[in-house]
Amino acid sequence: MTETTTIRALMQIDNLQPKFAAYNGATVQGSIPLAGDTVLIGELAPGNGVFSLIDRALKASSVEATSQIVEREFGFFILRSPSNAEVSAARDAILDELGAAMSDRVKPSIASTQIITSVEPHQAQLLNKWRSGALLVPGQTLGILECAPAAYVSIAANEAEKSAEIDIVEVRAVGRFGRLFISGSENSVTAAMEGAISAIEALDGVPA
Repeated sequence: MTETTTIRALMQIDNLQPKFAAYNGATVQGSIPLAGDTVLIGELAPGNGVFSLIDRALKASSVEATSQIVEREFGFFILRSPSNAEVSAARDAILDELGAAMSDRVKPSIASTQIITSVEPHQAQLLNKWRSGALLVPGQTLGILECAPAAYVSIAANEAEKSAEIDIVEVRAVGRFGRLFISGSENSVTAAMEGAISAIEALDGVPA
């Protein structure tokens, strides 16, 4: 596994923001993350590598498993703890198992961003049909960020909330691309998008 598993994304997010924590709490399979927690989020290829790596991380630390998903191409996971040190121990156990470092992860890229002001009511309702977070109210401003690898959209969501008073409509962190949808006033969404973009661009790694 150490020769074939690729770290597509790996990030440690401390001080989980309240709305992003609540969004995760409503959508995850396992232990519910709370505001202020530290989480470790990763994406691997091939996907089946996630099972043994998460087992290793759980044995090496007191973190709890929040999500473990294998889709067509990739494996995705979230581990949580109120302790930064325990999440760091889980991260190090995964890296040791792979014989890798954080710098071996794939460097994220932003595929597209959009800011739509005064969202039309019918479009707002279409998005509300499949959103898992806050309702998108007609007339609000909608911000959309798309990145690859997909898992990195999680740090974008947390930083967006740190940057401005916005609502999290949807965070899609699994698949070929990650997509973040946020809403609020035009000024707030603009500031939040800037924070999200900066968070993505600050991450290092190897070119995809």
